[in-house]
Amino acid sequence: MIAPLLFFAIGGIVMVYAGVTMARTATIDDPGEYLRALDGYEETDEFEQLLSEPFISRVLRPLASRTLGAFSSVLPANYVDSIRQKLLFAGLAGRYRPEEIVMAQVLLAAIGFVVGLAYSLLIQPTTGLAVLVTVGLPVLGAFYPTGKLSSAMKKRQESLLKDLPDTLDLLAISVEAGVGFEGAMEVVCSHFTSPLALEFSRTLKEMELGLPRREALHNLKRRTEVPELSNFVQALIQADALGMPIGRVLHTQAGEMRTKRKQWAREKAGKLPVKIMFPLVVFIFPAILVVILGPAASSITKGLGH
Repeated sequence: MIAPLLFFAIGGIVMVYAGVTMARTATIDDPGEYLRALDGYEETDEFEQLLSEPFISRVLRPLASRTLGAFSSVLPANYVDSIRQKLLFAGLAGRYRPEEIVMAQVLLAAIGFVVGLAYSLLIQPTTGLAVLVTVGLPVLGAFYPTGKLSSAMKKRQESLLKDLPDTLDLLAISVEAGVGFEGAMEVVCSHFTSPLALEFSRTLKEMELGLPRREALHNLKRRTEVPELSNFVQALIQADALGMPIGRVLHTQAGEMRTKRKQWAREKAGKLPVKIMFPLVVFIFPAILVVILGPAASSITKGLGH
């Protein structure tokens, strides 16, 4: 009975490893490259197109769609949409699909259950520990992909927020020097390699393909979901609609972001005493108590012994 369980566990681990290391889908962050590829496009057979894809991709992608279809009745109605939104905010919408995340959750939960069951049967721990392992490992496996996705989303949003003040300063300086708004965005993209510069580059490419500036800026706001960046985009849209000078708006926004950056630094400095209390209590206070009360405890013990 143990051998089949171990076999399925090893097989599941191999599938997860293959799914992680599989070739990712090409991103559509470069529309110009996409259009250039269309110029040399030659009609090919659908079967040949399928054969040109990696083997693991041909196997796991349909399996992911079937897995999602099998569990669609159990999952909440907006669960897949929330995963798709998190992928977009994390900048991973072109590399992963929501179906792949759901499939990874199912596989890791199944592997966790098999490993927990094998541990309970082989090691034979106490009943409480066996139940905890058998139930806890599948739960951890199911929540691990979404946890990593949420962490990547928060990390990217923090990076966008951190780079926003310097980016606005460069935009304002470029516009005040006589460069147009699109040219200022190109200057930012050429001097920065941050996620914010990549988003600006994508916005520029959308405008180059004929999308109005208003819609391209709205798309930038939807892809990032950072309140400060959303306020900046909204100010640009209103200035464009009212015919206000963009240089003045950029100068004002850059000044506000510098002030907010000072406030963030002060806020973090104010939180340091609270954060340092935990290592003090756990690591430093016990050693101090041992050094101070150790001799006294020895004397008290000897006194009580007499």
